[in-house]
Amino acid sequence: MRRNSKTGQLQRTALALALGLGFSGLAFGQATTGSIFGQAQAGDTVMVKSTSGVTRQVAVDSSGRYTIDSLPLGNYTVTLQRDGQTVDSRSNVAMRVGSGTEISFGAQNAQTLSAVTVQANALPTIDVSGVDSRTVITAEQLARLPLARSAEAIALLAPGVVEGSALFTGPTGGSVVSFGGSSVTENAYYINGFNTTDPLSGFGGLTLPYGAIDQQEILSGGYGAAYGRSDGGVISQVGKRGTNEWHFGGQIQWTPTDLKGDPKNFYYVNKDGSQGKIRQNRKNNKSWTTTVDAYVGGPLIQDKLFLFAAVEAQRQQGESTGANVSPYVTHYRYDNPKWYGKLDWNITDSNILEVTGASNKSSYQGTLNKYSYATNTEGGFNSNDTSTKDGSDLYSAKFTSYITDNLTLTALYGEMKGTLYSSTPGYDPTNPYLLTPDKQNPALTGGGVINNNQTLLRIKNPAHTTKNTNLRFDLSYRLGDHTITAGIDNQTVHDNDDGTVTSGPGYAWEYNDSTGKTPTTYITGGPVANGPDWQSQPWVEAPAGYAGGQTGYYVARYVYNNNSSVRTTQHAQYIEDSWQVNDRWLLKLGLRNDQFTNYNGDGVPYLRLTKPQWAPRVGFSWDVNGDSSFKVYGNAGRYYLAMPSSVALRSAGASLYTREYFTYTGIDANGVPTGLTPIKSSTGGPISANLEYGIPRDPKTATSTDLKSEYQDEYILGFDKKLGDSWVYGAKATYRNLRNAIDDVGDSFAIIDKMDAMGIDPATYDPDSIQGSYLINPGRSNTFKIPKIGGGYYDVTMDWTKDFHFNTPLKRKYYGLSLFLEHPFDGKWAGRVDYLWSHSFGNSEGQVRSDIGQRDVSATVDWDYAAVMDYANGSLSNDRRHQIKAFGSYQVAPEWMVSGNLVIMSGAPRTCLGYYGADQTNPGLGYGPYYHFCKGEPSSPGATREAWTYRFDLSAEYRPLWADKKLAFNVMVYNVFDSQETTQTYAIEASSSYLRPYSAQTPRYVRFGISYDF
Repeated sequence: MRRNSKTGQLQRTALALALGLGFSGLAFGQATTGSIFGQAQAGDTVMVKSTSGVTRQVAVDSSGRYTIDSLPLGNYTVTLQRDGQTVDSRSNVAMRVGSGTEISFGAQNAQTLSAVTVQANALPTIDVSGVDSRTVITAEQLARLPLARSAEAIALLAPGVVEGSALFTGPTGGSVVSFGGSSVTENAYYINGFNTTDPLSGFGGLTLPYGAIDQQEILSGGYGAAYGRSDGGVISQVGKRGTNEWHFGGQIQWTPTDLKGDPKNFYYVNKDGSQGKIRQNRKNNKSWTTTVDAYVGGPLIQDKLFLFAAVEAQRQQGESTGANVSPYVTHYRYDNPKWYGKLDWNITDSNILEVTGASNKSSYQGTLNKYSYATNTEGGFNSNDTSTKDGSDLYSAKFTSYITDNLTLTALYGEMKGTLYSSTPGYDPTNPYLLTPDKQNPALTGGGVINNNQTLLRIKNPAHTTKNTNLRFDLSYRLGDHTITAGIDNQTVHDNDDGTVTSGPGYAWEYNDSTGKTPTTYITGGPVANGPDWQSQPWVEAPAGYAGGQTGYYVARYVYNNNSSVRTTQHAQYIEDSWQVNDRWLLKLGLRNDQFTNYNGDGVPYLRLTKPQWAPRVGFSWDVNGDSSFKVYGNAGRYYLAMPSSVALRSAGASLYTREYFTYTGIDANGVPTGLTPIKSSTGGPISANLEYGIPRDPKTATSTDLKSEYQDEYILGFDKKLGDSWVYGAKATYRNLRNAIDDVGDSFAIIDKMDAMGIDPATYDPDSIQGSYLINPGRSNTFKIPKIGGGYYDVTMDWTKDFHFNTPLKRKYYGLSLFLEHPFDGKWAGRVDYLWSHSFGNSEGQVRSDIGQRDVSATVDWDYAAVMDYANGSLSNDRRHQIKAFGSYQVAPEWMVSGNLVIMSGAPRTCLGYYGADQTNPGLGYGPYYHFCKGEPSSPGATREAWTYRFDLSAEYRPLWADKKLAFNVMVYNVFDSQETTQTYAIEASSSYLRPYSAQTPRYVRFGISYDF
């Protein structure tokens, strides 16, 4: 709310935010509503009514201001009344989610009784009621922009959002994204205000059918205290709703195989950098996709009860040739059904009930045929692939009560149930899976690879399900120039029957060699690697001293097994004051308190983060000229991140994860090693670097006793400004600092050394009770409970540098400077271009590691022991130094519209990993070539980078006048110039696969569509 004498300028800006493509502010992040505010003559009354029957009426206060909050999205008519008579109005007022739309009535226009229709080409004002950073994309933009049909593809329009590693996928197989340098599991997803984030690990979330999206909000920072549990970004979707007019329609889209570009083949890279032999023949890795969707919406009872429903059915069918180490052609089919339904009941003018249902499923089935790389020909049937049925169903209800003009209550409750079913038709448990068979001794294979028909490494529990409940209460009260909002935000996740076992006979064979070191070097540990006390840490002797190992070839029997049902609870309380200090200054002062508790399979808490976790949020907006033409804004805030449920499986369960090493003198026809000779180890048998031997975990020993949640501090300063009557431009600077994280440390031997230094009698505790994985705060001193024989615990405090011997603290920082120029849609064309310079650097990407595809949340290789973190500081995996994004549409003729989308981005950092030091040893826990050394030299991440990527997408739409523009034909060309730069390469230098491509840009494809809307 603002007092302003420039009423003439205010009247020109009545449509406010509804037509822009760029940033806008809001009262609360992840909102599902908007507000209308403005100025008029004191004592008058302002009434708003939407096309879905929502009616609100407020009085203009003594200072000539009014505000109507918590309005459902839609088109409104805003009417000014005096003495019961209409004196002015604005019709067709649309709003943006979470934003304030300014409708002011000046004195010179307050005498007419005729309504004024706001034209769709009016230049939007800048939202001076918002202090955060967001991009809102509307259904109208989605209908015309050339985009892949996913929430993540929409999010990539926003500056600072980049594609995550292709080694990660979401709950139903889709891509994932990174916001502002954060890892891909640190984002939050919402549908109509309900948190739909993947409850297991945070990889993506439940999203709407594409045609049911009314608006998608892409929040990249600065949101208010009402929301949390994200230190990356937020993807919030608001679904469509019914109105007082019935509408229905449908669409068919088809992406044919014949018009797709040929994916480039992947090759090994020789030591001199030249192209080596083929790794994967990808030329025929293509599919066709057909999507059919339909919707209907309208009044069940005029002005009272409304329905909107949408369904989407997508089928994708194709083939994919595997790499030479897994030479099969997979013929597959995906069926991806989605549906969405919404009931809106205007119980009275003061009470509204919204009921939402949504579903997103994906089923997969496939068969594997043999393939010969020698002849490049496909053979006969080998086996059935694992069939899966994954997805979630959501049901939620939201009640809004406008108790008075100044007091509003909202309450939301919902449940999201997930299914993760898998089975393998005709599964043959006879043969073990073969890991890295390309490292078999060529003297025994004739230079080729001997494989078998086992295509599964692990088998998942087919009974696996999840349940996520969300309860919110929000109470907002306007007191003079203050709007005070407070509430609770509670969430509970149940992860039921989550488990995995090794396929076949219960173990796999992992072939290896001594690449990067000599055959006489210990496989793990040893005197050279670990010094005089080397026998106190894990070790496996060199293969050279055993039959068949003289040339450095050996094999490991690999076993992995876990199973549990666990639960997490996440509670929060908040309060926020939106204070209109004067005509031009707005302050937002908020405080949030989060509590997180994670339970093991016995229902006992192993992680209790319930002490006050205060997250202050402060923001301001300065309306420089007083007419919404120039805004300077900024904010500072702290954001806490909860631990997902999957962490319990390895950190608080009875996980089994071992390798037992042998040399061999033969390989049978199924690729199984023969003539085995056990290689001597520190345990006399299997080795688990993290001491995961299947022993149930004492919940008191899962974490350090003083563990604190992951949190990040963020600071933003920016401005938005009009340029003439047709343009808006602006700039924004962002700084993010990850102040605390949670990962695991595995150096139990350092803990034993500290206990010896403390004078603790070794006879009073069992060394095997010291765990090989503790959740800790990297960079801080951590205290562990070590069980005493006979009862009780020793408290052992480990200093980060003196006891664990790390030479670096936790570090993840992000700097960003973005510039934008926008031309809002004026009935003819719209366009926006963003440039972002950014730098994400440090020694920890976050909860996962993209460079090696490690998706064990907060249990990465990082911080397990000191040697793996030497020289780890550098550019992080999601760093893209330069980003240019541009998109827009042009109405060529009344019946024709063309649209484009351009993305230019500098390449991702490369990581080179190998054995440790000049001697290329495997010290400490002996993880193998995961040290930051390349060919014996220190190698920090980002010393080299992948190539820049360029992509241009184009679409055209024809809406014939003879069909009253209700019928539309469209075509989209994705990646018009078929650019296929490599986006990620294999990071381990001590391997023949070093620098071979992991992933590349999606080749060109063409999508045809026809739609009808009535």
